Amino acid sequence: MTSVPKVKRKGPESSKGMEIVSERELAQLALVRPLIFSIHEQSTIKNYFKMLEKKVSEYEITQEFMALELKNLPAVFHSGNELHDRDKNRYRDILPYDSTRVPLGENKYYINASYIKIVNSGEEYYYIATQGPLPTTTNDFWQMVLENNSNVIVMITREVEGGVIKCHHYWPVSMKKPSELKNCHIFLENYQILQYFIIRIFQVVKKSTGASHFVKHLQFTKWPDHGTPASAEGFIKYVRYVRKSHLTGPIIVHCSAGVGRTGVFLCVDVVFCAIEKNFSFNIMNIVGQMREQRYGMIQTKKQYIFCYKIVLEVLQKFLTLK
Repeated sequence: MTSVPKVKRKGPESSKGMEIVSERELAQLALVRPLIFSIHEQSTIKNYFKMLEKKVSEYEITQEFMALELKNLPAVFHSGNELHDRDKNRYRDILPYDSTRVPLGENKYYINASYIKIVNSGEEYYYIATQGPLPTTTNDFWQMVLENNSNVIVMITREVEGGVIKCHHYWPVSMKKPSELKNCHIFLENYQILQYFIIRIFQVVKKSTGASHFVKHLQFTKWPDHGTPASAEGFIKYVRYVRKSHLTGPIIVHCSAGVGRTGVFLCVDVVFCAIEKNFSFNIMNIVGQMREQRYGMIQTKKQYIFCYKIVLEVLQKFLTLK
């Protein structure tokens, strides 16, 4: 009979309570700057700014969003509709395509999550877009984190909004008491509460091997469901800090359904990376790619317009401060 390895925690205990990021560092991250800024690049960015501004002011965006809505997409959702898997869905009408769903374990068990690969100017960006975990899918969620070696979880919702449960509380509350799950222990090592988001550092220890995996959990707390953030700057800081924190695996992103706010995050992250690398970008194309891989990404016209407005804000600040 083989013995199970004793769980050991790694990392300094003294890290508890320490500041993880300063407001000054976040302010610097929010200044999205191209690597090259020659006269030619400056002219290109100005032209982009004018083009995006024109789209916003002349309602071209509405036409774009309607065109995306009318696009015929491959709608095969057999796994999510299986009788034994239906209760694993938070919303019955938001299911992953079979072709891009995230399989769990050797038996490829079901979780309402989709792999999303966005290609822009030859660069590839990998994500997992998923629903907010349910009490019955929390074990599956953490199994997905470990199997994909993801070091960042992006949570763009609060657990309860307007009296409605949007996401199960799937992490430990106290640094003194870990969460005990089927296959792992989760320890809260450190946390920091900022104006727009909360940073949590978790150590996930597999029960079978005692192996440790560190995860940074970033929860944006100022975004109403189906709406948009009141502060664009707060969201810009958040997106940039997520990108800076990413080290391994796909970035795991969820809101409640894993399509609306999640879609906005993915779109904006790709565009910010493009600006920084002097790459061109097309918001409609980026959203189109997402929708081919998970149904309904960016749910509302308001959210789609917000993608444009937040990019305009970044470009305007950059051109002003150059």
